[in-house]
Amino acid sequence: MTRTRSLATSFLSLSAAALLALTTAGGASAAPSASSDKEQPSVTSAVVDSTGAADYWTADRMRNAIPGDVLAGKALERGNTSAAPVEKGKNTKIQAGKGKTTIAVSENPVDHIGKVFFTLAGSNYVCSGNAVVSNNKSTVSTAGHCLNEGPGAFATNFIFVPAYLNGAAPYGKWTAKTLYAPAQWSNDGNMQYDTGFAVMNTLNGNFLSDVVNESGVEFNAARGLTYKAYGYPAASPFNGESLKSCYGPASNDPNNPQFLTQGISCDMTGGSSGGPWFIGSNAGGLQNSINSYGYSRSPVMYGPYWGTVIQQTYTSAAAS
Repeated sequence: MTRTRSLATSFLSLSAAALLALTTAGGASAAPSASSDKEQPSVTSAVVDSTGAADYWTADRMRNAIPGDVLAGKALERGNTSAAPVEKGKNTKIQAGKGKTTIAVSENPVDHIGKVFFTLAGSNYVCSGNAVVSNNKSTVSTAGHCLNEGPGAFATNFIFVPAYLNGAAPYGKWTAKTLYAPAQWSNDGNMQYDTGFAVMNTLNGNFLSDVVNESGVEFNAARGLTYKAYGYPAASPFNGESLKSCYGPASNDPNNPQFLTQGISCDMTGGSSGGPWFIGSNAGGLQNSINSYGYSRSPVMYGPYWGTVIQQTYTSAAAS
């Protein structure tokens, strides 16, 4: 299989020093529990012990967290070759209440886009995420590999820091209470379904959407749309301290067509995993995918198709 990159660099390029600098935190990772309802797409979830999670993420730990794309690399190396079609249902848009480029450009902070920090298998990681519309007013989208090993345990110490900029958390550190992933990801590591959703606890008596805006979402959309993707790339030449974006039309992955993913021209690196893809040219569009993976020496970022399985995962999280 074509060698993968951590969204522009090798998944395995982390230094031993960076790995040794990380420490573990209390709380065992929760094992996934799959739904037995065969009439519906299967969703797995885990309740998170958020005690001390916000305090755990000191400035040093946030700065030294491993870009989570290495976890996507491990899933790809396990050789997922599923050729099952992505389930496509009726096009669904859920509105919120409120030209092609290769080089990622700098963006001012967006209040609903932020960084995700978490612990898996004793190591600390960083990804990107986005607040999405939900009945619970507290749902964040990210990559499946940013909250579950795929396959394996769910993360601990999971927090969302909206509008992160140079170490600052202007809207606070939001801890997770429940994590959701498609069973196809948490049980099999199937790259077609590399998306997850986190439901956050309240902070100072407020729900997440009381404090930041939320994005609308769309499922079962047409393929080949034009997107603007956002994230916090942390691997060289970026440092993960500010928001970046890419913009362009999507096309199918020619290297692993069985994933049924789509890619846009983009050189964002590790740490941008889980960042949102918006239909159109700005962060006000409907979210329709996330940053998932890329290949060495190929400035293209790929994201999963949001069909009925990912829609059911979102629905379960948003209604919880």
